[in-house]
Amino acid sequence: MEILFDEISQTIAMYLWPLFRISAMLMTMTVFGANTTPARIRLMLSIAFTFAIVPVLPPVENVELFALSSVFITLQQLLIGTAMGFVSLMMMQTFVLTGQIIGMQTSLGFASMVDPGSGEQTPVVGNIFLLLATLIFLAVDGHLLMFKMIVASFETIPVSLEGINITTYRSLAEWGAYMFGAALTMSISAIVALLLINLSFGVMTRASPQLNIFSIGFPVTMVSGLLILWLTLGPIMAHFDEVWLAAQLLMCDILQLQCQIDGTVAY
Repeated sequence: MEILFDEISQTIAMYLWPLFRISAMLMTMTVFGANTTPARIRLMLSIAFTFAIVPVLPPVENVELFALSSVFITLQQLLIGTAMGFVSLMMMQTFVLTGQIIGMQTSLGFASMVDPGSGEQTPVVGNIFLLLATLIFLAVDGHLLMFKMIVASFETIPVSLEGINITTYRSLAEWGAYMFGAALTMSISAIVALLLINLSFGVMTRASPQLNIFSIGFPVTMVSGLLILWLTLGPIMAHFDEVWLAAQLLMCDILQLQCQIDGTVAY
């Protein structure tokens, strides 16, 4: 009976701990981790994906399932999956922040709606950038690449008491700074253009004080903002490639994978 119990415990551990890592990634990653995706769908997808990849994964260490060490192993799997999903989520928030900056500068920030992904009030301009980034993410098979990375992570970070490196947490914190920098880079052209428009209105008001700057400047700023927004959407694919490449390299660093310059996984 003891041998049978050990075999059953080992079989449960082979499926349970990979399930924790995969489900943690699906819980936090973009698109699949949104509020619009039912929790039942995420759970069924995690279970199906786990049963599909477990036969090709390396064997799990012989750790007692009902012990304190298994709790720490479970926490490590949750941290690995959550870190993967967090990077993709922050990558999408880069485009939301870009839209918010442009919306505030173009006086279009007052138009807001509920973001279906987070359930929070966000400017419509930010939702436009988020929708475009989400479509591009799915078009370039970003979700499939993340699934490939999480499968490869079981080779570099096997299921054990050892998890991601301590330096990885600093890289995740620095990713927030990169997010703000990338958003400012994408919106800097719109900021400069609108600054020149406001500067021209200031010179015009100084030259002709009888003009009402509030009745003229507001509609002109909005129309100019729509034009600038249309021009800003043109190079969004190039910006997405740069941000997505940085996200891939960070994911490879978290999972200790060897990635090439173009972000492809080599393992």
